[in-house]
Amino acid sequence: MKTLPVIAGALMATAAQADTLTVYTYDSFTSEWGPGPAVEAAFEAECGCDLEFVAVGDGAELLSRLKLEGARTNADVVLGIDTNLTAAAEATGLFAAHGVTGDWALPVEWTDPTFVPYDWGYFAFVYDNTKVTNPPKSFAELADSELSIVIQDPRSSTPGLGLLLWVKSVYGDQAGEAWASLNDQVVTVTKGWSEAYGMFLEGEADMVLSYTTSPAYHLIAEEDGSKSAAAFSDGHYMQIEVAGKIASTDVPELADQFLAFVGSDAFQSIIPTTNWMYPAVTPVGGLPEGFSTLIQPEKALIVPAADANAVRDAALAEWLAASAK
Repeated sequence: MKTLPVIAGALMATAAQADTLTVYTYDSFTSEWGPGPAVEAAFEAECGCDLEFVAVGDGAELLSRLKLEGARTNADVVLGIDTNLTAAAEATGLFAAHGVTGDWALPVEWTDPTFVPYDWGYFAFVYDNTKVTNPPKSFAELADSELSIVIQDPRSSTPGLGLLLWVKSVYGDQAGEAWASLNDQVVTVTKGWSEAYGMFLEGEADMVLSYTTSPAYHLIAEEDGSKSAAAFSDGHYMQIEVAGKIASTDVPELADQFLAFVGSDAFQSIIPTTNWMYPAVTPVGGLPEGFSTLIQPEKALIVPAADANAVRDAALAEWLAASAK
């Protein structure tokens, strides 16, 4: 027969387990300089629970991991896929509706009942303006230049996938020909954003696929104004990153609480100077001063979430074919 202390200990362990929320996300979100530590502290102060982030490579790898794990996944919430992947994610049947309403500050209307937006931005090629004094103003100018670029793999990285859809949005049926020209500039294709940006900072490429907001990091955190984003007359492709609740979660109320927290000022005020993106809800104090220096795309490009699967498949086939030559 179990003694009373053993029974009490077992009950305490069960309670602690029930109060743990596991959130799958991408590597940079959980890094010491990313939003993860501050989000964890803020949410745990509110919920009295244990928030556990699990880093799963880059954004597109999140969906691949979920497909492998299925309903047996340890995740309660997934944070870090984007609208290029939401239709594919919903098709798995692994996600539940959220019921969250928010005063979203997005360039498009948000009505998705399954996923909650938490930030957004525009893809861009970032360069060192002390070395590149005449940056390209379009994909055509980039292809005609002698500049080297590093990009991310669209099969594992949401920025890499975003670039595919950016090129596809600009060139349509001629996207394959555009890639045949652009590939001369590509130094390497990395698995994720962190590796690519690190290579750029180490001087291994003239430009890197990143975001229009990336220079804000260098300006605000490092007081370094040497990084800029090239403004393309073609337009810039938009990314909206989202979070969703896993339907099989053992802590559905805690997952709901976290998704509601995502839209709160406590969460949103962390995003600009840690994830270096635009928040999905404007923080009470507004955006940091350095954000006013960023380029503003003349044309915003985005493939509707419902169409992203079909467009992605075609764009990926074109990229792979061009890369094989």
